[in-house]
Amino acid sequence: MKQKKSRYYEEDSASYQSSQGSKGLFDYAKIAAFGAIFIFGLVVGIIFTSGNTVNASNMESSIALDQKAPNAVLCQEFGASAMVTDMRVFVTLRPFNVFVTQPTMTPGCVVRHHNAGVLEKKGIVDSQTVDKCTRRMNTLGYTDSPDGKPQVSCVYKNDSAANLFLTKEEAASLGSHSDIY
Repeated sequence: MKQKKSRYYEEDSASYQSSQGSKGLFDYAKIAAFGAIFIFGLVVGIIFTSGNTVNASNMESSIALDQKAPNAVLCQEFGASAMVTDMRVFVTLRPFNVFVTQPTMTPGCVVRHHNAGVLEKKGIVDSQTVDKCTRRMNTLGYTDSPDGKPQVSCVYKNDSAANLFLTKEEAASLGSHSDIY
């Protein structure tokens, strides 16, 4: 036996389907609008970031620092690019005073401890310098000089200085660094 559908059921069903159809169109329009806003935001962001030029007063990314490093390929493969600050401190005892010279900033490179021998192979330092520095668990850092011969220094990593830009939670989430210098 066939059951008869009530007239009210058919009307409710038809109105439900028509309301679902208009909701579906509205959802697609909303998704399309959000997608367009997202794409527009990406384009504007790319325009603003790609228009930046790097000069002496504008060093704002690690990529720009990497490009300025002496022997950038060697630096990226065996260490990390760095900003090197050279300054001198004069201390007098009678009377006690401290005088500091104006710092100079130059691009440089810090070689990982286990890659310090690479500078010896390149003829930048001798084996005695590498042995003397790495024996104390230090590593080598260098900058270019105007005459083209790098100025090499034995450097050590100072873990006592905290990154004051990070909160304690952010610093804890970073954990230990994978690169050991």
